[in-house]
Amino acid sequence: MIIDAHQHVWDLDRSPYPWLGPHVPQWNRTFTFEEVAPHLRRNGVGATVLVQSDDHDGDTDLMLEVADAHPEVVGVVVHVPLDRPDRAAQRLEELRGDDRVVGVRNLIHDLPDPDWILRPEVDEGLGVLEAAGVTFDYVAVLASHLEHVPTLVERHPGLRLVVDHLAKPPVGDPVGEPWASLMAAAAQGPNVHAKVSGLYPGSDMGSWTPDGVRPYVERAVELFGASRLMYGGDWPISVAAGGYDRVFAGLAEVLAELPEGDREQVWSGTARRFYRLSEDRLAAAAAASAATSG
Repeated sequence: MIIDAHQHVWDLDRSPYPWLGPHVPQWNRTFTFEEVAPHLRRNGVGATVLVQSDDHDGDTDLMLEVADAHPEVVGVVVHVPLDRPDRAAQRLEELRGDDRVVGVRNLIHDLPDPDWILRPEVDEGLGVLEAAGVTFDYVAVLASHLEHVPTLVERHPGLRLVVDHLAKPPVGDPVGEPWASLMAAAAQGPNVHAKVSGLYPGSDMGSWTPDGVRPYVERAVELFGASRLMYGGDWPISVAAGGYDRVFAGLAEVLAELPEGDREQVWSGTARRFYRLSEDRLAAAAAASAATSG
C-alpha cells in the first residue's frame, strides 16, 4: 500500500491562512479530502499523512475532524507554537491522546527571520518534541534554513526530523551549489529524513518534467538512502504543477529506476517507520481503500 506522507486540506472559514489571498488564486479556496480522494484511489494510494497548513489551532482541529471521517488518514502533523515552549508542551499533551498525531510543523519559511529556528525559546520547543518522541517536519526554502540542520542535529540528537520537499531544489537546473553540499551535510544526521515531494520550479510550477526532477531524486538517494526518503503528493499545492495525477506519474517514472526494495521504502516503508504509524490505522486504511476501490 502506498502512503502519501505529505497532503493538505484547508478551509478558509476555519483558520486565517495568511499566506493565501488573491495573489495565489489557484489555492485561495477551500480544499477538502473528498476532492483528492478519487485521485488517491486511482493511483493506488491507500493511506495519507495530513500536514499542517497554518500556524493555528483551527487548522489542526480541521485535520483531526477530516481524519475522523476518513480512515485513509493515518497520521496528522499538527501545529504547536515552538516559540512558546510551555504552551507547546500543553497543546501537545492535549493532542497526543490521539495516536494519529505523529508530528509537528511550523511555517518557518513564512517568517521574516531566517534564523528563527535557532532562537533559544524555539530550541526549547524542539526539546519538547524530542522528549515526547514527536517528529518535526522542517520547511527549508532558503539556503540558510538548510544550513541550520546540522546545528539542530547537534542540539537534539534524538529528534526525528524530515526535510520537506528535498529543501526545494532548483528543479530543471543541473544539480549544483549550495543545495548539494547543504543536503549532504544535513544527511549526515542519522535521524534526518527527506520527502520526495513538491519538486517543481517556483517561478513556473507547471514546467517541471521527470527529467528535471530525476537528478535531485538520484542525489537524494545517494545521500540519504531510500530508507530515509518518503513520497509526498503535496496536494493541493500540486494543482499548480499539473495536479495530483501528473505529479504522481512523474515521480513514479523516476522512482521506477530504483530497485524494488528501495521503491517500497520511498512509497511506504520510510513513512511507516519515521512517523511510527499505527498498524491498526494502516489496516483500517487498507480496508477502506479496498472497499471504495471494489
